[in-house]
Amino acid sequence: METRTAVVGSAVGLHARPAAVFVQAVAESGVPVTIRKPGGEPVNAASILMVMGLGAACGDTVEIAVDGSPEIADQLAGIVESNLDG
Repeated sequence: METRTAVVGSAVGLHARPAAVFVQAVAESGVPVTIRKPGGEPVNAASILMVMGLGAACGDTVEIAVDGSPEIADQLAGIVESNLDG
């Protein structure tokens, strides 16, 4: 399991468009991925409702765990850290 810690870069957090972009990338990766806030339970990163339900705001740290390559983990962490507003 590859894990990455990322700081949410979008002003709206992992909500609406940023969450959709992240979830789409997870689906396209074709491997199991979870995401969680520190101390929280991991949720299925392929579910937009689960990802938005984390309540991850701009500046929050999340942990992404990928059952796959380091490149996929890096890509997903980069998406979370990007400003995807608008």
